[in-house]
Parts: sequence; C-alpha cells; structure tokens
Amino acid sequence: MYSDESETNIIGSSEIKKMVFASLFAAMTAIGAYMKIPIGPVPITFQVLFVFLAGSILGKKWGTLSMIVYILLGVAGLPVFAGGASGIGVLFGPTGGYIIGFVIAAFVIGLLTERVKSAGLVLNSLYMVIGLIIIYTLGATQLMIEAQLEPIEAIMSGVAPFVIGDLISILIATYITTKHEL
Repeated sequence: MYSDESETNIIGSSEIKKMVFASLFAAMTAIGAYMKIPIGPVPITFQVLFVFLAGSILGKKWGTLSMIVYILLGVAGLPVFAGGASGIGVLFGPTGGYIIGFVIAAFVIGLLTERVKSAGLVLNSLYMVIGLIIIYTLGATQLMIEAQLEPIEAIMSGVAPFVIGDLISILIATYITTKHEL
C-alpha cells in the first residue's frame, strides 16, 4: 500500500514540475518577444529559441501547452507578442502564422525528442531544424496572404533575414538540451 502512494507522488511530482516549466517557457517566450531587432514587417526575436527549448525539454504535451499558454496570454490582452503587441488580431496579421507555428513546432520537436531518448547533438539539431521549417512555412504563408506578397517576396522578407539568427538559436538550444534534462 505504501509503495502505491509513493509511486503516485513521484508521478504527480513529475507532472507538477513539467507544469511549472511549461509556465516558465511561456513566460520566457513572452520575454523573448521583447528582445527584438526590427528589420522589416517581422522583427528578429528570441522567441524561437524558447520554442525549441520547450519542445525539446518538455516534450510534445507540455512543450505544446507552454506555447498555447503563451498565445492565450497574448489573446487575453497581455503584451507578449513581438513589439509588445497583443490581442487576437495579431494572430490574423502578418506575424500570426509564425505564432501559430510555435505551437506546432513545439509539438513536433517534442514528439521527435520523445521517440529517441538521448538523441544527441545531431538529432536534436535536426528536430529543431524541422520545427524551424514549420514556423517558417506557416509564417511566410500568412505573411504572403496578409501583406499581399508574392511567395519569393514573403520568403525574402519573412524568412531569409532570420535564418542565421535562428540557426544560432538552434545551436544554443541543442547545446542546452544535450547537457540538461528534466
């Protein structure tokens, strides 16, 4: 009887820990939105770094939930999106596809990470590149539609300027996730 209670407490403790970290990653993603470099309609921010970390460290369930919480905070009116923006209108604007991409990328990165424990530097990097492709695809598509751009214009203004910074984010996130885990 005592071992069952102990096992339940261990499982509950792990879930609580992940819940706390999911909240922290939602907050860090919001903070990452304020660390920006304006270069056009979509600024360079550090949000993507925290998306990569959330998916890799928390897995598909809690990584995804952390990004959903982040979005809900912004929709509720808190200034958590890039440049201090908020409201549901942001999700339908030029940057909305990137924000929605955060959720899907965290899920996919988490799913892939959970399938291969101790994936190492190369696989972790690959998973994050896949997540980045998801973010870029959704983001550039919505940017193209909302800003009425041709596909190449959307890629040149909504993807190309961010590639180097995002690859650096992948390197940082990969290093962190190969050295630390929950």
